[in-house]
Amino acid sequence: MVNYQQTLSVLGIPLALFILVVIWSAVWKLLALWRAARNKSVVWFIVLGVVNTLGILEILYLFVFSKSKRTNNKQNTKRKRNQR
Repeated sequence: MVNYQQTLSVLGIPLALFILVVIWSAVWKLLALWRAARNKSVVWFIVLGVVNTLGILEILYLFVFSKSKRTNNKQNTKRKRNQR
C-alpha cells in the first residue's frame, strides 16, 4: 500500500497543499460538468470528465466557451415570448 504522505514529502509537497489542490480541481470539475450537462454539450461533458487540468480547462469552459450558449438560449427565449 502506498503511503501518500511519505510520497508527497519526498516530492517536497505539503499534504495540506495537495488536499487543497484536489478540492480546488474537484469543485471546478463538478461545476463545469453540471453546466455542460445542462447545455446538452455531450462532447464537452466527455472531455471535461476525462481530462484533468487542475481546473484550468473547467474554468475556461465555464467562463469562455459556455457563455455563448447561455446568451443564445436567453435571446431565443425572449424572441419566442415576443412572438406570442
